[in-house]
Amino acid sequence: MTDPVDLTGATVPTEGGRRSIVLIGAPGAGKSTVGLMVAKRLGLAFTDVDAVIEQRTGKPISEIFVDEGEAYFRDLERQVTLDLLRGGGVISLGGGAVMNPAIRDALTGHDVVWLKVSITQATRRVGMNTLRPLLLGNVRSRLVALLKERTPVYEQCATLVVDTDGLKARQAARQVVEALTGRSEPSDAEDDADLPD
Repeated sequence: MTDPVDLTGATVPTEGGRRSIVLIGAPGAGKSTVGLMVAKRLGLAFTDVDAVIEQRTGKPISEIFVDEGEAYFRDLERQVTLDLLRGGGVISLGGGAVMNPAIRDALTGHDVVWLKVSITQATRRVGMNTLRPLLLGNVRSRLVALLKERTPVYEQCATLVVDTDGLKARQAARQVVEALTGRSEPSDAEDDADLPD
């Protein structure tokens, strides 16, 4: 087990960088929820890239999209992601982060976990969440379009795939930890918790 690393806030100085566990996947896959659980089980720090962007800018992602546009947000996302990948720990990426070639290149050498989710499950989990600017309008049709574009890239980047359909959050986290460590993880009473957005 690695010593915990504080990944929040400013750049974490490292020598040569540290290996990170990076969660990728569509909106509704459970990256933030499962990532936090994986981090707790492994004694590592957890960071959500979107949360760090909001902290550093003082704005919700939805406002950044409205005020500055998607291109501006994607540049922030690239900067923050590359920064955090140098620090180690467990990191949840935004659903579209892997579409950036610099981020894809930077994922080399890290454990990249694709939390795979079907359109049906993603739609149910996301619902009509207006905080997801790329899903405004017809959520299902937007998810279909996003997954059509992104799924081949998720497949290309992933070193581990966990299909979250039919899984509770803790079950998904346990599968991730078992796959990464090669050891069996005990189930607990909270394994029936739903996988939220």
